[in-house]
Order: sequence, then C-alpha cells, then structure tokens
Amino acid sequence: MRIVAVVLAAGSGRRMGGPKALLRFGGETFLARAARLLARPGVASVLAVVGREAAEAPPPEGVKTAFNPRPDDGMLSSVLRGLDEAEGDGADAVLLHPVDHPLVEAATIDRVVAALQTGAVIAVPTHGARRGHPGGFARPAWAALRAAPADRGARAVLADHPEWVVHVPGDAGCVQGIDTPADYERWIAGVSP
Repeated sequence: MRIVAVVLAAGSGRRMGGPKALLRFGGETFLARAARLLARPGVASVLAVVGREAAEAPPPEGVKTAFNPRPDDGMLSSVLRGLDEAEGDGADAVLLHPVDHPLVEAATIDRVVAALQTGAVIAVPTHGARRGHPGGFARPAWAALRAAPADRGARAVLADHPEWVVHVPGDAGCVQGIDTPADYERWIAGVSP
C-alpha cells in the first residue's frame, strides 16, 4: 500500500497572527517538524499543501509542496488539493495532518499507518474519547471526501460513514492543537496547551 502523508499548512493563521507553518521551535518550523514526524516506515512520501506565505519559504528537505490558491475556502480546500497530488503520485491512502498539531507521537502515526495497511478505509487516533490527527483515508473514502460540504469537511465523512472508521489508540498530542499565541507560548515554555 502506497501511503502519502499530507501536511495541511495553507492557512494564514489569523488567530495566531501569521501562518502556523512558519512558527519555529527547536530550530525548525512547524512544517518541518510535521514533515519529520510523518516520515515514518510505511509512508512513501510527505506532501505539504501550502498557502501564499508558506510557499515563499523553502520547503523542508525531501518534502513535495502543492500550492492552495484559495486557503480561505477552508481546510477542505487543502485536503482536496492534497488528494489530487497524492492521486497523481499513485497513492492508495493519505494521512491528513494539520500543521498546528506538532505534539503527536510517532507511535500514534504508526498505529494509523498499520490500520490502513490492514484494510481500514479510515483510521483515526483517539485519546480521551476525542478524535485526533493524523487521520488516514484509503482510496475508497476519497469520493466521499471530495463530496463533503466545505463547512464540515472530513468530519462529515466520519459522521456519514461510521462503518468505515477504525479507531486506534492515540497519545495526548494527537488532540492538541496550537491555535493561539498563548498556546504557542505555553508550549515553548514546556506546558501542554
């Protein structure tokens, strides 16, 4: 099974005051961190869907990029851009991972990959009864993603097709996003957001 990891990094980061893809920690950007985390055994390649600001920065080494000209249309617009690129790359499944979730652990990613490799149509990590990231979507789910309403995106596919969803154990980081400057400052200080 060919799995392509798609980092959703096109947003302008209005609440953050700038694109989250370009936030830095430990000498790397959030985009570079996400790409490094997703480059796991079983993942054939990593693709970043970027917006205008992130497109101006050099991509992390070994990461393909795709430009989303309409990121204000919502995250689903980046998902669809990533699907198109992954399909062109011969992918059988994608891992969809928002760039603002830099705390996910490698073991969580590995469990999502393993679930896809053993036949899951959709594999989602959960922690504390909450769905997390990355979400894995095999090719049979792609038509439903493409037909999803923009305001609900992938959540609509999960709700409309519960029979496709395999939940795997996730870590606390898979459900923690860095959304605001306060979240970012707490994370840098070593306190979970």
